[in-house]
Amino acid sequence: MANPYRDEFIQLFTANITREGSQKLLAWLDTTDFYTAPASTKFHCACTGGLVMHSINVYKTMRERYFEEGENEESYAICGLLHDVCKSQFYKTSTRNVKNEETGQWEKKPFYTVEDAFPFGHGEKSVYLIERFMRLKPAEAMAVRWHMGGFDEAVKGGSFSISLAFDRYPLAVKLHLADLEATYLREKGTSDIR
Repeated sequence: MANPYRDEFIQLFTANITREGSQKLLAWLDTTDFYTAPASTKFHCACTGGLVMHSINVYKTMRERYFEEGENEESYAICGLLHDVCKSQFYKTSTRNVKNEETGQWEKKPFYTVEDAFPFGHGEKSVYLIERFMRLKPAEAMAVRWHMGGFDEAVKGGSFSISLAFDRYPLAVKLHLADLEATYLREKGTSDIR
């Protein structure tokens, strides 16, 4: 079965991202589970194709809500579409026993688990993976690195670097806000697991 989100992602990517190395990055995504992976274990887009669905939603939210005349279209596409590339090859499908309340019988139900083969952090891992193929501008790297905002492990640990990044790079704030809106408002009810 064709994944309509895959086709839309590729169309948005090729129409907006022309930087040297971008086509190699796009080809690499086909060697991963990027187009079939979930975006979370049980919260938003915890479904087949959820990661690519979320990536498109964040890009569209960011573009619709925060783009200002004169800003770089390519930067918005890079940040929105690729901010969570770190989640490819990250989730695994497993099963657990769940009691069917109607029958009283235990049934095997699928769920997602995290199996991080390259534990490099979240935003920093996405920056690393993107830069294996194409160079990011400083504002793009900061936006992708800090897109988790207060949910980032470094921030939870007491790092204040995010404040400097948000102060100096408005693109980072815009990506974080678009990610929040897509996750908590636009993607409500998109989980197959909950």
